[in-house]
Amino acid sequence: MQKRKLGKSGLEVSALGLGCMGMSFGYGPAGDRKEMISLIRAAVEHGVTFFDTAEVYGPFTNEELVGEALFPFRGQVVIATKFGFDVGVDPRGTQGAPTLNSRPEHIKEVAEASLKRLRVDAIDLFYQHRVDPDVPIEDVAGAVRELIQQGKVKHFGLSEPGVQTIRRAHAVQPVTAVQNEYSLWWRRPEAEVLSTLEELGIGLVPYSPLGKGFLTGKIDENTSFDSSDFRNIVPRFTPEARKANQAVVDLIQKIAERKKATPAQIALAWLLAQKPWIVPIPGTRKLERLDENIGALEVELTSDDLREVDEVSSKITIQGDRYPERLERMTGR
Repeated sequence: MQKRKLGKSGLEVSALGLGCMGMSFGYGPAGDRKEMISLIRAAVEHGVTFFDTAEVYGPFTNEELVGEALFPFRGQVVIATKFGFDVGVDPRGTQGAPTLNSRPEHIKEVAEASLKRLRVDAIDLFYQHRVDPDVPIEDVAGAVRELIQQGKVKHFGLSEPGVQTIRRAHAVQPVTAVQNEYSLWWRRPEAEVLSTLEELGIGLVPYSPLGKGFLTGKIDENTSFDSSDFRNIVPRFTPEARKANQAVVDLIQKIAERKKATPAQIALAWLLAQKPWIVPIPGTRKLERLDENIGALEVELTSDDLREVDEVSSKITIQGDRYPERLERMTGR
Protein backbone atom coordinates (compact mmCIF):
# COMPACT_ATOMS: atom_id res chain seq x y z
CA MET A 1 0.00 0.00 0.00
CA GLN A 2 1.31 3.43 -0.94
CA LYS A 3 1.60 5.98 1.85
CA ARG A 4 0.97 9.71 1.88
CA LYS A 5 1.65 12.49 4.37
CA LEU A 6 -1.14 14.89 5.26
CA GLY A 7 0.57 18.17 4.47
CA LYS A 8 3.58 19.14 6.57
CA SER A 9 2.22 17.58 9.75
CA GLY A 10 4.23 14.40 9.43
CA LEU A 11 1.06 12.30 9.82
CA GLU A 12 1.58 9.44 7.38
CA VAL A 13 -1.37 7.29 6.33
CA SER A 14 -2.28 4.88 3.54
CA ALA A 15 -2.92 6.68 0.25
CA LEU A 16 -6.56 5.60 0.49
CA GLY A 17 -8.46 5.56 3.74
CA LEU A 18 -11.77 3.95 4.63
CA GLY A 19 -14.84 6.03 5.41
CA CYS A 20 -16.84 4.01 7.94
CA MET A 21 -19.99 6.13 8.28
CA GLY A 22 -22.11 4.13 5.83
CA MET A 23 -21.58 0.92 7.78
CA SER A 24 -24.02 2.14 10.42
CA PHE A 25 -25.50 5.46 9.32
CA GLY A 26 -26.78 7.46 6.39
CA TYR A 27 -27.23 4.81 3.71
CA GLY A 28 -30.16 2.75 4.89
CA PRO A 29 -30.21 0.19 7.74
CA ALA A 30 -26.91 -0.50 9.51
CA GLY A 31 -24.80 -3.33 8.17
CA ASP A 32 -24.37 -6.57 10.08
CA ARG A 33 -21.94 -5.80 12.89
CA LYS A 34 -19.80 -8.93 12.49
CA GLU A 35 -19.58 -8.41 8.75
CA MET A 36 -18.57 -4.77 9.17
CA ILE A 37 -15.89 -5.67 11.72
CA SER A 38 -14.55 -8.28 9.28
CA LEU A 39 -14.50 -5.68 6.51
CA ILE A 40 -12.60 -3.12 8.58
CA ARG A 41 -10.06 -5.75 9.57
CA ALA A 42 -9.74 -6.87 5.95
CA ALA A 43 -8.93 -3.27 5.08
CA VAL A 44 -6.06 -3.35 7.58
CA GLU A 45 -4.80 -6.59 6.02
CA HIS A 46 -4.90 -4.84 2.63
CA GLY A 47 -2.67 -2.07 3.99
CA VAL A 48 -5.27 0.58 4.83
CA THR A 49 -4.16 2.50 7.92
CA PHE A 50 -6.58 5.47 7.91
CA PHE A 51 -10.15 5.13 9.18
CA ASP A 52 -12.82 7.82 9.45
CA THR A 53 -15.75 7.98 11.87
CA ALA A 54 -17.65 10.49 14.04
CA GLU A 55 -19.64 10.49 17.28
CA VAL A 56 -22.71 11.60 15.36
CA TYR A 57 -22.72 8.57 13.05
CA GLY A 58 -25.39 6.44 14.65
CA PRO A 59 -25.01 8.38 16.93
CA PHE A 60 -22.16 6.64 18.75
CA THR A 61 -22.58 3.21 17.14
CA ASN A 62 -20.05 3.85 14.37
CA GLU A 63 -17.31 4.85 16.79
CA GLU A 64 -18.06 1.74 18.85
CA LEU A 65 -17.88 -0.42 15.72
CA VAL A 66 -14.57 1.11 14.62
CA GLY A 67 -13.18 0.86 18.13
CA GLU A 68 -13.96 -2.84 18.40
CA ALA A 69 -12.74 -3.65 14.89
CA LEU A 70 -9.43 -1.84 15.24
CA PHE A 71 -8.65 -2.69 18.86
CA PRO A 72 -6.23 -5.48 17.83
CA PHE A 73 -4.32 -2.97 15.68
CA ARG A 74 -3.80 -0.19 18.22
CA GLY A 75 -0.73 1.82 17.33
CA GLN A 76 -0.72 0.54 13.75
CA VAL A 77 -3.61 2.58 12.38
CA VAL A 78 -4.82 6.18 12.38
CA ILE A 79 -8.42 6.85 13.46
CA ALA A 80 -10.09 10.16 12.71
CA THR A 81 -13.26 11.19 14.50
CA LYS A 82 -15.26 14.40 14.86
CA PHE A 83 -16.98 16.74 17.30
CA GLY A 84 -19.31 19.67 16.82
CA PHE A 85 -22.93 18.54 16.97
CA ASP A 86 -25.37 18.25 19.83
CA VAL A 87 -26.02 14.56 19.54
CA GLY A 88 -29.63 13.58 20.00
CA VAL A 89 -30.75 16.03 17.35
CA ASP A 90 -30.83 14.49 13.87
CA PRO A 91 -27.45 15.57 12.41
CA ARG A 92 -28.66 15.29 8.84
CA GLY A 93 -31.48 17.69 9.45
CA THR A 94 -34.26 15.41 8.26
CA GLN A 95 -36.25 16.50 11.31
CA GLY A 96 -35.24 20.15 11.17
CA ALA A 97 -31.91 21.92 11.21
CA PRO A 98 -29.14 20.09 13.08
CA THR A 99 -27.81 21.69 16.23
CA LEU A 100 -24.16 22.70 16.37
CA ASN A 101 -22.11 22.77 19.55
CA SER A 102 -18.41 23.53 19.51
CA ARG A 103 -18.18 25.15 22.92
CA PRO A 104 -14.80 24.27 24.45
CA GLU A 105 -16.32 22.40 27.40
CA HIS A 106 -18.41 20.32 25.00
CA ILE A 107 -15.39 19.51 22.82
CA LYS A 108 -13.60 18.13 25.87
CA GLU A 109 -16.62 16.04 26.88
CA VAL A 110 -16.86 14.60 23.37
CA ALA A 111 -13.15 13.77 23.38
CA GLU A 112 -13.45 11.79 26.62
CA ALA A 113 -16.46 9.84 25.33
CA SER A 114 -14.86 9.16 21.94
CA LEU A 115 -11.68 7.87 23.58
CA LYS A 116 -13.76 5.26 25.42
CA ARG A 117 -15.80 4.21 22.37
CA LEU A 118 -12.71 4.01 20.15
CA ARG A 119 -10.76 2.14 22.86
CA VAL A 120 -7.70 4.31 22.38
CA ASP A 121 -5.48 6.43 24.63
CA ALA A 122 -5.37 9.32 22.16
CA ILE A 123 -7.49 10.40 19.19
CA ASP A 124 -5.20 10.48 16.16
CA LEU A 125 -7.11 13.17 14.24
CA PHE A 126 -9.94 15.22 15.79
CA TYR A 127 -12.01 17.23 13.32
CA GLN A 128 -14.53 19.95 13.98
CA HIS A 129 -17.42 18.41 12.01
CA ARG A 130 -18.94 21.74 10.98
CA VAL A 131 -17.93 25.28 11.84
CA ASP A 132 -20.07 26.70 14.66
CA PRO A 133 -20.84 30.40 13.99
CA ASP A 134 -21.60 30.90 17.69
CA VAL A 135 -18.13 29.90 18.87
CA PRO A 136 -14.98 31.74 17.67
CA ILE A 137 -12.74 29.31 15.82
CA GLU A 138 -9.86 30.50 17.99
CA ASP A 139 -11.68 29.07 21.03
CA VAL A 140 -12.24 25.79 19.21
CA ALA A 141 -8.60 25.52 18.16
CA GLY A 142 -7.54 26.46 21.69
CA ALA A 143 -9.65 23.68 23.19
CA VAL A 144 -8.13 21.11 20.84
CA ARG A 145 -4.66 22.49 21.55
CA GLU A 146 -5.25 21.80 25.25
CA LEU A 147 -6.33 18.25 24.44
CA ILE A 148 -3.15 17.82 22.40
CA GLN A 149 -1.05 19.15 25.28
CA GLN A 150 -2.78 16.64 27.58
CA GLY A 151 -1.96 13.78 25.20
CA LYS A 152 -5.62 13.01 24.47
CA VAL A 153 -5.51 14.17 20.83
CA LYS A 154 -2.63 14.06 18.35
CA HIS A 155 -3.83 16.14 15.39
CA PHE A 156 -6.44 18.83 14.71
CA GLY A 157 -8.69 18.92 11.66
CA LEU A 158 -11.59 20.89 10.19
CA SER A 159 -14.47 19.67 8.03
CA GLU A 160 -16.04 21.89 5.36
CA PRO A 161 -14.54 25.19 6.64
CA GLY A 162 -14.10 28.44 4.76
CA VAL A 163 -10.57 29.60 3.97
CA GLN A 164 -10.55 32.40 6.55
CA THR A 165 -11.59 29.92 9.22
CA ILE A 166 -8.74 27.63 8.17
CA ARG A 167 -6.24 30.49 8.52
CA ARG A 168 -7.57 31.64 11.88
CA ALA A 169 -7.62 28.12 13.32
CA HIS A 170 -4.17 27.29 11.96
CA ALA A 171 -2.71 30.36 13.66
CA VAL A 172 -3.79 29.00 17.07
CA GLN A 173 -3.23 25.26 16.58
CA PRO A 174 -1.70 23.92 13.36
CA VAL A 175 -4.33 22.15 11.29
CA THR A 176 -3.19 18.75 10.01
CA ALA A 177 -6.06 18.03 7.62
CA VAL A 178 -9.19 19.54 6.16
CA GLN A 179 -11.99 17.20 5.20
CA ASN A 180 -14.13 18.37 2.30
CA GLU A 181 -16.39 16.79 -0.22
CA TYR A 182 -14.32 16.64 -3.40
CA SER A 183 -14.84 14.54 -6.50
CA LEU A 184 -15.38 14.74 -10.23
CA TRP A 185 -18.88 16.06 -9.59
CA TRP A 186 -18.05 18.43 -6.72
CA ARG A 187 -14.97 20.50 -7.50
CA ARG A 188 -15.60 23.62 -5.44
CA PRO A 189 -12.49 23.06 -3.24
CA GLU A 190 -10.43 23.97 -6.32
CA ALA A 191 -11.68 27.57 -6.13
CA GLU A 192 -9.88 28.57 -2.93
CA VAL A 193 -9.39 25.71 -0.52
CA LEU A 194 -6.69 23.73 -2.36
CA SER A 195 -4.36 26.70 -2.78
CA THR A 196 -4.83 27.70 0.87
CA LEU A 197 -4.01 24.18 2.04
CA GLU A 198 -0.95 24.04 -0.18
CA GLU A 199 0.28 27.37 1.16
CA LEU A 200 -0.20 26.34 4.80
CA GLY A 201 0.98 22.73 4.43
CA ILE A 202 -2.34 21.11 5.34
CA GLY A 203 -3.58 17.80 3.92
CA LEU A 204 -6.95 17.31 2.22
CA VAL A 205 -9.18 14.32 2.98
CA PRO A 206 -11.95 14.11 0.35
CA TYR A 207 -15.11 12.43 1.57
CA SER A 208 -17.74 11.15 -0.88
CA PRO A 209 -14.95 10.75 -3.46
CA LEU A 210 -17.29 8.51 -5.46
CA GLY A 211 -20.17 10.99 -5.37
CA LYS A 212 -22.11 9.01 -2.73
CA GLY A 213 -21.96 6.04 -5.08
CA PHE A 214 -23.07 7.80 -8.24
CA LEU A 215 -19.64 7.91 -9.89
CA THR A 216 -19.33 4.11 -9.72
CA GLY A 217 -21.85 3.83 -12.54
CA LYS A 218 -24.02 1.53 -10.41
CA ILE A 219 -26.78 4.12 -9.90
CA ASP A 220 -29.13 5.48 -12.56
CA GLU A 221 -32.40 7.39 -12.71
CA ASN A 222 -34.37 4.24 -11.89
CA THR A 223 -32.42 3.28 -8.76
CA SER A 224 -34.51 3.35 -5.57
CA PHE A 225 -33.08 3.91 -2.10
CA ASP A 226 -34.18 2.63 1.29
CA SER A 227 -36.50 5.05 3.11
CA SER A 228 -33.77 5.79 5.66
CA ASP A 229 -31.14 6.53 3.00
CA PHE A 230 -29.83 10.10 3.18
CA ARG A 231 -29.73 10.35 -0.61
CA ASN A 232 -33.53 10.60 -0.67
CA ILE A 233 -33.28 14.22 0.52
CA VAL A 234 -30.30 15.19 -1.67
CA PRO A 235 -31.36 17.36 -4.65
CA ARG A 236 -28.58 15.85 -6.76
CA PHE A 237 -30.21 12.44 -6.39
CA THR A 238 -33.65 13.19 -7.77
CA PRO A 239 -34.38 10.93 -10.76
CA GLU A 240 -34.22 13.97 -13.08
CA ALA A 241 -30.84 15.03 -11.73
CA ARG A 242 -29.47 11.50 -11.95
CA LYS A 243 -30.53 11.28 -15.58
CA ALA A 244 -28.86 14.62 -16.40
CA ASN A 245 -25.71 13.79 -14.42
CA GLN A 246 -25.15 10.54 -16.27
CA ALA A 247 -22.91 12.57 -18.59
CA VAL A 248 -20.14 12.70 -16.00
CA VAL A 249 -20.38 8.92 -15.48
CA ASP A 250 -20.18 8.42 -19.25
CA LEU A 251 -16.94 10.41 -19.28
CA ILE A 252 -15.45 8.31 -16.50
CA GLN A 253 -16.65 5.11 -18.15
CA LYS A 254 -14.94 6.01 -21.41
CA ILE A 255 -11.59 6.48 -19.68
CA ALA A 256 -12.15 3.36 -17.56
CA GLU A 257 -12.58 1.21 -20.66
CA ARG A 258 -9.39 2.60 -22.13
CA LYS A 259 -7.45 1.97 -18.92
CA LYS A 260 -9.05 -1.45 -18.29
CA ALA A 261 -10.30 -0.14 -14.97
CA THR A 262 -13.67 0.53 -13.35
CA PRO A 263 -15.37 3.94 -13.14
CA ALA A 264 -14.78 3.98 -9.36
CA GLN A 265 -11.08 3.41 -9.89
CA ILE A 266 -10.87 6.26 -12.40
CA ALA A 267 -12.73 8.62 -10.05
CA LEU A 268 -10.32 7.79 -7.21
CA ALA A 269 -7.23 7.86 -9.43
CA TRP A 270 -8.26 11.32 -10.63
CA LEU A 271 -8.37 12.59 -7.04
CA LEU A 272 -5.04 10.99 -6.17
CA ALA A 273 -3.48 12.68 -9.22
CA GLN A 274 -4.51 16.17 -8.11
CA LYS A 275 -2.07 16.62 -5.21
CA PRO A 276 0.33 14.30 -3.33
CA TRP A 277 -1.21 15.36 0.00
CA ILE A 278 -4.76 14.31 -0.88
CA VAL A 279 -6.07 11.12 0.79
CA PRO A 280 -9.61 10.09 -0.28
CA ILE A 281 -11.75 8.04 2.10
CA PRO A 282 -14.23 6.02 0.02
CA GLY A 283 -16.68 4.02 2.08
CA THR A 284 -18.15 0.60 1.38
CA ARG A 285 -19.85 -2.35 3.06
CA LYS A 286 -18.53 -4.92 0.58
CA LEU A 287 -15.16 -6.64 0.40
CA GLU A 288 -15.17 -6.68 -3.40
CA ARG A 289 -15.68 -2.92 -3.45
CA LEU A 290 -12.83 -2.47 -0.96
CA ASP A 291 -10.59 -4.45 -3.31
CA GLU A 292 -11.81 -2.44 -6.28
CA ASN A 293 -11.15 0.88 -4.57
CA ILE A 294 -7.65 -0.11 -3.51
CA GLY A 295 -7.03 -1.10 -7.13
CA ALA A 296 -7.30 2.60 -8.01
CA LEU A 297 -3.75 3.00 -6.71
CA GLU A 298 -2.52 0.96 -9.67
CA VAL A 299 -4.29 3.16 -12.23
CA GLU A 300 -2.05 5.82 -13.73
CA LEU A 301 -3.71 8.77 -15.40
CA THR A 302 -1.42 10.61 -17.79
CA SER A 303 -1.39 14.37 -18.25
CA ASP A 304 -3.37 13.78 -21.46
CA ASP A 305 -5.98 11.79 -19.52
CA LEU A 306 -6.29 14.54 -16.92
CA ARG A 307 -6.54 17.21 -19.61
CA GLU A 308 -9.31 15.24 -21.31
CA VAL A 309 -11.22 15.00 -18.05
CA ASP A 310 -10.95 18.74 -17.52
CA GLU A 311 -11.93 19.62 -21.06
CA VAL A 312 -14.95 17.33 -21.24
CA SER A 313 -16.16 17.89 -17.67
CA SER A 314 -15.99 21.67 -18.10
CA LYS A 315 -18.81 21.33 -20.65
CA ILE A 316 -20.99 19.31 -18.27
CA THR A 317 -23.30 21.17 -15.91
CA ILE A 318 -24.03 19.02 -12.87
CA GLN A 319 -27.71 19.18 -11.94
CA GLY A 320 -28.93 19.48 -8.35
CA ASP A 321 -27.38 20.79 -5.15
CA ARG A 322 -25.17 18.44 -3.15
CA TYR A 323 -27.11 19.05 0.07
CA PRO A 324 -30.53 20.36 1.05
CA GLU A 325 -30.23 24.11 1.59
CA ARG A 326 -30.24 23.95 5.40
CA LEU A 327 -27.24 21.61 5.39
CA GLU A 328 -25.37 23.44 2.64
CA ARG A 329 -25.55 26.61 4.75
CA MET A 330 -23.39 24.86 7.33
CA THR A 331 -20.45 24.54 4.93
CA GLY A 332 -17.81 27.02 3.84
CA ARG A 333 -18.05 29.17 6.99
